[in-house]
Amino acid sequence: MSYKSYVSIYPKNASLKGKILISGFHGIGATGYWTVKYLVQKLPVKRCCIVDYEDSAPVSTLLNGMISTPYEIFVYENIAIFKVDVPIQKDKELKFYRSFADQIIKKGVKEVFLVGGLDSTLRTDDSRYRIAATSAYKLRGILSEAKPLEDEHIIVGPVAILLNYFEIKNFPAIALLAYASPDRVDPRAASVAVETLSKYYGFEVDVTPLIKGAETIEAELAKETSQQEFKPPTNIYT
Repeated sequence: MSYKSYVSIYPKNASLKGKILISGFHGIGATGYWTVKYLVQKLPVKRCCIVDYEDSAPVSTLLNGMISTPYEIFVYENIAIFKVDVPIQKDKELKFYRSFADQIIKKGVKEVFLVGGLDSTLRTDDSRYRIAATSAYKLRGILSEAKPLEDEHIIVGPVAILLNYFEIKNFPAIALLAYASPDRVDPRAASVAVETLSKYYGFEVDVTPLIKGAETIEAELAKETSQQEFKPPTNIYT
């Protein structure tokens, strides 16, 4: 089955030939989404393409005085970054992401790097992340020794859809799944992903703001927990 016509990438003649496409989504800890958003903010990127489909979210905003659409591709040197500001409707995800995969392959993307979150309660060692790659992907550099996701652990959502489809297409793709809090946004997990990506692909991004954000959230949570643990007796009257 072909999904090519469901998603359109504008301008139609835009080329992504030889680019490495990075993307992430609103999953556990919002790890993928915040990784992508942070990269777009910190790298000197330029918007290359707008991604559209017939059920696109009716949302628009301004960024640097220019209309910013929900689904955009930015480029920096040999890197392309696909930012999904508004999650795709659940019943449209399969069709959207398969069509998107067809389109980027057609436009010449050479490999895809996906970022997601992995429930930190499942961690069994000191690993900060696990990886899952298609058969066509050749591990290299710092990821050549990375631990794979354990057998039979389940990946869901856009990352799973894309990995499955790229496996079918015999296309090189990998997912980095950073251990993250399943209960809240986790900037620390995003910092792990950004740091790994920067080392892997050779660009520089300071993750200090992400780590400081994580420390602020963790301090607030610790304070709330402490207050909940110490509750004065309610049966004493003065």
